[in-house]
Amino acid sequence: MNAEGLVEVVLPGKVEPEGLEIRKGPAPAAGPGQVVVRMEATGVSFAEQQMRRGRYYDQPPFPFVPGYDLVGTVAATGEGVDADLAGTRVAALVKVGGWASHVVVDAADLVPVPDGIDPAEAETLVVNGITAWQMLHRKARVRAGQTVLVHGANGGVGSVLVQLARAAGAKVIGTASARHHDALRALGAVPVDYRTEEVPARVRELAPGGVDAVFDHIGGRSVVDSWHLLAPGGTLVSYGSASTRDDQGSKQWPVLKLLGRVWLWNALPNGRHAYFFNVWAGRALSRNRFRARLRDDLTQVFAALRRGDVTAQIAAQVPLVQAADALRLAESGTVAGKVVLTP
Repeated sequence: MNAEGLVEVVLPGKVEPEGLEIRKGPAPAAGPGQVVVRMEATGVSFAEQQMRRGRYYDQPPFPFVPGYDLVGTVAATGEGVDADLAGTRVAALVKVGGWASHVVVDAADLVPVPDGIDPAEAETLVVNGITAWQMLHRKARVRAGQTVLVHGANGGVGSVLVQLARAAGAKVIGTASARHHDALRALGAVPVDYRTEEVPARVRELAPGGVDAVFDHIGGRSVVDSWHLLAPGGTLVSYGSASTRDDQGSKQWPVLKLLGRVWLWNALPNGRHAYFFNVWAGRALSRNRFRARLRDDLTQVFAALRRGDVTAQIAAQVPLVQAADALRLAESGTVAGKVVLTP
């Protein structure tokens, strides 16, 4: 047991950010095969924005503690866990539970954070970095000399995608509103303003033969345009349905419709491929394989950060107890990079 108490943020139901609740209690204990991680940084991702609306497709029943990922130090180890882990800095992808001062995590799910990386910087690259790396290298298999289109290129995943694609030697076209264009040019991308320009027409001007890969988190109409922009043999990776964030009705339907389209497109005899990317895919089939892949890929992302191929985009650092402000800020669409919560 830790002498320190637990502080956690609870999502009680479908609420505005101000409806989040702060709960305090005794710090948790680690069970067999588990550790207690003292959180140093956790983040606000798109998942929590959907969860508070009850629209994340496999969220747990309310009330629960949100928080998709975290970085922290192992404070205590449970039975069967190497005691030397205590005091080491680790990252973990947890889906829920990260918005807390102390989090119980299976030891097998921990990924070491290399020395010299700031916890808040590492945090910006856990779910965003794994997502970007796996879509780029495991799904689209982007190679030097190819051209890729990244929607929302200033966002958490988008900005990492741009940098990893550039590091792989690809040309990048990125959509974003005008105020982010200088930042995108600095990362080596060609910006397109989705608010004032006709995106498909502009992309065709920039890549007359089509693009080799499109990364689309918007869904809806956008994903159909994205498919039509592919060069022969190109790959569409769809990883969300942001366009339906504020919709009412079934939270499964946008995803099912997308999966239906992906299935249909893959049946067409034109050599193009479409994927619906979910970072948790494969976990139910083989937990060990899923964990090994996740550890390998996040280790690669941290190495890219140390090399300077990727810079951590921290939009703001906000204390955990002000999670409502952090969520409001993340949802405002006015910030570049990730809003990070700290103890």
